[in-house]
Amino acid sequence: MDALDKYKKAWDNQPKETNKVSKVDIYKMAQSKSSSIVKWIFIIGLLELIIPLSMYLFFDLDKLDDTYAKLGLANYAFYSQIILYPVVLVFLFLFYKNYKNIYTTDTTKELMQKILKTRKTVRNYIFLNLGYAFITLIVVVFATIKTQFNNLGTKEIIITSLVSIVFGILLIGCIWLIYQLLYGILLRKLNKNYKELAKLDNPN
Repeated sequence: MDALDKYKKAWDNQPKETNKVSKVDIYKMAQSKSSSIVKWIFIIGLLELIIPLSMYLFFDLDKLDDTYAKLGLANYAFYSQIILYPVVLVFLFLFYKNYKNIYTTDTTKELMQKILKTRKTVRNYIFLNLGYAFITLIVVVFATIKTQFNNLGTKEIIITSLVSIVFGILLIGCIWLIYQLLYGILLRKLNKNYKELAKLDNPN
């Protein structure tokens, strides 16, 4: 049982004539926990951006670039990343803004609304990354088949396509599981705070 649960239990069980544990105490605890959760969401999102970029400093990615070039996808790789990174930066700004907004929230209803907004922002961010991974998978599969079309029979093309699609689905599934691990736990905690605040706002 965490501190917020203890506050909530104490508030529920205390005699009506006493005021040792108030709604304000519980609200402040929920606000502090929500602020901490959203801060971690921002930190994880920031690491997601920094780590792939830092790979260029520690690893030789020329082979990957050569692979894209051989598939005729050099332009796709270049322009898709030019589009993706600014969008990711926008989401990072929204994560940071959500953190600052929750930190300075005054009322229970405002905090509840901002928790909902944060959850929506995170889910949109996850959908963006999964969507980008799916589109890249489709583009790579078709480009591979196109470059090898003259060397492959119909049966080989079908098998190659199916294997690529199954592998891609598994890969995207793994990415989704990682996001569930990274963000899902935080979102569940945030949702728990939301429910506690809802009970606090409407005790009946």
